[in-house]
Amino acid sequence: MREAEGATTTEPGPGAILGEQRRLTNLAYRMLGSLADAEDVVQETYARWYALPRREREAIVSPGGWLTTVASRICLNLLGSARVRRERYVGEWIPEPLPDSREWTDPASGPGTDPADRITLDESVSMAFLVVLEAMTPAERVAFVLHDVFRYPFAEVAAIVGRTPAACRQLATSARRRIRAGRAPAAPTGAQAGVVREFKRAWEAKDLKSLMAVLDPEATVIADGGGLVGALPHPLTGRERIAAAHLDSDRFAPGITLLECTVNGGPGLVAQVDGVTVTVFAFRIAEGLITHIWAVRNPEKLRPWTQVGPIGSGLRPSGSGAQQ
Repeated sequence: MREAEGATTTEPGPGAILGEQRRLTNLAYRMLGSLADAEDVVQETYARWYALPRREREAIVSPGGWLTTVASRICLNLLGSARVRRERYVGEWIPEPLPDSREWTDPASGPGTDPADRITLDESVSMAFLVVLEAMTPAERVAFVLHDVFRYPFAEVAAIVGRTPAACRQLATSARRRIRAGRAPAAPTGAQAGVVREFKRAWEAKDLKSLMAVLDPEATVIADGGGLVGALPHPLTGRERIAAAHLDSDRFAPGITLLECTVNGGPGLVAQVDGVTVTVFAFRIAEGLITHIWAVRNPEKLRPWTQVGPIGSGLRPSGSGAQQ
């Protein structure tokens, strides 16, 4: 990443360096599953860049490569400590959900005002994908994200992870097996949205039969309150139990409004009380049925969703429903 001895170069301008921000945020979010942590990683990466003496910065041939290496190594360290932190986490831990910036950015304040606007939404940020990434070792996750998602050669991955290229290849292979095992057959987004819409309608109408009709017999709900708000302490499995719990939840959280929206690139729901987002729901759908529901209730993970109702012209509010 540095010039050969005797070569001269000039330091890249601030625009070129800051132009890497979106890519670094995309990279760090996929590695960590947290927008807040990804932002911290990018900030620390830039702090380290500007802490270098100017002469050292000028000697770096590929500033983008240097920034990527530093950000990836910070993520690798954080992933190791995150496992310890999550052992102490209250209840289930779910990756931080992302809105679709096209729905959530305030037109009056211009594009890019929402931090989530810096995340490119595709399959690699779907909730189902991120949940599988959570099951990987830190080295597996970093190697897989760098190589399979961002197309870095194994030689560069090896320098970042501190393993040989052959070892990194094996890490990525192991990660791919996990992804294949957890991947549902892809369905058109429109078809998925239709299933989520039917789920929403049945929930609001308190129609037990219709609600069960869109749930897989072995469907699972996982809720994340982080110990800050009420949530299921353990996964709830079985469509009968899930349907009954949703129809009964009005007793615990009356006056909920449900909104259709995009969550991590796929059809989802937002639950609001008096215009305040209290839960974001992501779904996994296979063969026309909901197999998994992830309900994020931890308010610390709902920062990008705070201005949903008044701004999101792409959202469709409905009547009162209920929420997990």
